[in-house]
Amino acid sequence: MKLFTSKTQKIGAYGEDICVRWLNNNGFRIIERNYTRPVGEIDIIALKDNTLHFIEVKSVSCENTDTISHQAVYNPAENVTREKIHKCYKTIATYQKEHNVSYETQFDVYLVYIDQRNIKHKIERIENVF
Repeated sequence: MKLFTSKTQKIGAYGEDICVRWLNNNGFRIIERNYTRPVGEIDIIALKDNTLHFIEVKSVSCENTDTISHQAVYNPAENVTREKIHKCYKTIATYQKEHNVSYETQFDVYLVYIDQRNIKHKIERIENVF
C-alpha cells in the first residue's frame, strides 16, 4: 500500500476510500486498487453486471458540499487531461492483456468533493469516458 504524506495525497487517498465505500454499497465488487505499471496507474478496478470498470478518482476539499458550484469550487475533473486519459488507456490495455479480460470494460471518472470538516461528501460520476 502506498504511503501518502502531502495534504493533497491524503485528500486523494481519502476520496478513493469514500469512492470504494460508495461502489461497494452500489453493487460493485472491488477487484483491485492502485493498479500501477510503468505506463500509468488505475485507482480502482471494480466489477458490476459483467462490466469491468476502470476508475480514476479525483478529489477536492471544499467548504460545503451542499452548495457546490463548479464556478465557485475548483473542479477536480480539470485534472483529467488528455495526457492522463492516454496513460489510463495504455494502463487498461496492459491490465487486459495481463489478465486475459473477457468482460466488457469501461473507463469512469469519479469526482469526490469532501467538506473541510470531512463530515460529508458528494460524488459525481462521469461514465464511459472512452
